[in-house]
Amino acid sequence: MFLRILWKLLGASRGRLLLALVALSSGAAVCSALLNVDLDAGRKLTQEFRTLGANIVIAPPSSGGDAAVADAGVMDRIAGLHIPQIVAAAPYLYVAADSGTQPVILAGTRFDQVSKMNSWWKVEGSWVSSGAEDNSEKNNDGGNCLVGRAAARQFGLLPGSRIELRSGDHNISLSVAGIVTTGGAEDDQILTRLDVAQDLAGLPGKVSLVQLSVSGSTAEIEGVAKRLASALPGLDVRPVRQIAAAEGMILGRIRGLIFWTIALILVLSMLGVLASMAALAMERSRDVGLMKALGGSIPRIMRLFLAEAGALGVLGGTIGFLAGVVLAHWIGSSVFGVAISPRLEVFPVTVALTIVVALMGALPLRLLGRVRPAEILRGE
Repeated sequence: MFLRILWKLLGASRGRLLLALVALSSGAAVCSALLNVDLDAGRKLTQEFRTLGANIVIAPPSSGGDAAVADAGVMDRIAGLHIPQIVAAAPYLYVAADSGTQPVILAGTRFDQVSKMNSWWKVEGSWVSSGAEDNSEKNNDGGNCLVGRAAARQFGLLPGSRIELRSGDHNISLSVAGIVTTGGAEDDQILTRLDVAQDLAGLPGKVSLVQLSVSGSTAEIEGVAKRLASALPGLDVRPVRQIAAAEGMILGRIRGLIFWTIALILVLSMLGVLASMAALAMERSRDVGLMKALGGSIPRIMRLFLAEAGALGVLGGTIGFLAGVVLAHWIGSSVFGVAISPRLEVFPVTVALTIVVALMGALPLRLLGRVRPAEILRGE
């Protein structure tokens, strides 16, 4: 009998119930989307941050006034640790060179790793091909290079120009492949292949430092730094704390924004349900009066209406979850450029929150307990 009456209630007052269902479904859709984004936000944000440069630097201890260098074999030792959080590892060797008229810093590196670590760099011309290392000629021709924007203005260089550099007894000729704008120290430098810089400096198999791009939270980055420090004795392993802290701060702020947005959406959904249920309570006063006249108790009558609100919550939560998956996919594509993966654990959370909102929105139905059967039967 209870289920029959509940089914009849759901079939009656369809307009009011439909408005309540729309409010619940809309709120559930936004909550579902934001929860999916929140659960996937850490991974997506760290992927985005990994295009913004290194967050760990490995360098030899300072040795007074001389430039300290380390064995390039450190790259193999890092690779041998098999740390999955390491996205890119770029070695650098800095050489003080002379163009004949002005001094300049030549930075030798691996461009395949640099491009992976700094994809936001703006290059006028073309990148230096990482495959050129294997085909380099061991003579005065050092192949291609990238020139920082400020250095290009200083020396009057354009893509296709050539520049002669000397360091000690060594000299080399480089062809400018592109002009790079980084907003950092690289704007004043000339970047070439690592082996070319080593030849010019007379330091084969040496590097000045290694920059690492490591994914993960601030705590995970610190953990990777500690593991590297223990595996690389004699070298300084320093997290770039400003970048790591910025990642954690931005992620925390985004999650805080998501939490308060969900709270606001739930409150607005509850107000929508509240308005619909208040009107519904006025419409059903006669039905409640008749139930009480026939011997129905207030608790049983209230259970009936609360079951109706709960059924609306389940239905609205289910519809909202499905719509939220689509909305989360759109948010991921628009904000992160990748699809947000739907998480099944969001479904029970969304349904539970929607049921709570529906039950809280059904509070006006408590007023039906004050209905007097005698007044209803007299038509008052």
